[in-house]
Amino acid sequence: MMDDGTADERVIGVGPHARPWPEDDRYDPELLEHGDRRNVADRFRYWRREAIVAELDRSRHAFHVAIENVEDDRNIGSIVRTANAMGAGAFHIMGRRRWNRRGAMVTDRYQHEHHHADMAALAAWAREHGYALFAIDNVTGAEPLEAARLPERCVLVLGQEGPGLSADALAVCERVLAITQYGSTRSMNVAAAGAIAMHAWVLEHAWGRGPIRQGAVSGSPERPGADRPVP
Repeated sequence: MMDDGTADERVIGVGPHARPWPEDDRYDPELLEHGDRRNVADRFRYWRREAIVAELDRSRHAFHVAIENVEDDRNIGSIVRTANAMGAGAFHIMGRRRWNRRGAMVTDRYQHEHHHADMAALAAWAREHGYALFAIDNVTGAEPLEAARLPERCVLVLGQEGPGLSADALAVCERVLAITQYGSTRSMNVAAAGAIAMHAWVLEHAWGRGPIRQGAVSGSPERPGADRPVP
């Protein structure tokens, strides 16, 4: 609300482009004429969808993300949206072909989507294309994500909210990684976990930051600041 009590109506996107219009085939004449209200970065304003996809293809990262689609989980859309923001090469849906796209905010239109009937099909695809499957789940025996090295060509595999990854998924993954937690909750939201895992890959391969030492995630005083009193 505004100070005067009226509703704060935010305008999304931009209006019609001033003439003369840019002479570039990446631009969509209809968007130039009527405005662009899409959920895209400013540098892509007025561009055709195909032009945006082509530009993204020039710089996509090597990692992919995969999600088991067993139930109607709205988190899938949020994961896909983050995959777009992190520059994932593609995303994979295992199980049901239909998934709740609302949370994706139309970002799925700019990503490459693959569907697999089950985890065995995803594993076969990964072998054929040279990708390692890394599960992200806080199950017993999982290694800390913070201390792991992620291959450049890997698929980060995520499960459903609540049940997590299926036994079939855990069986075909090369490694199982868990995000270290320091609070009282048993687990975090799967979309949040996916975002952390994707950003871990970006930190390692796009920013050159390797994993931290094992002791730094164990909860021991070796963790920086662990021996300081809580303010």
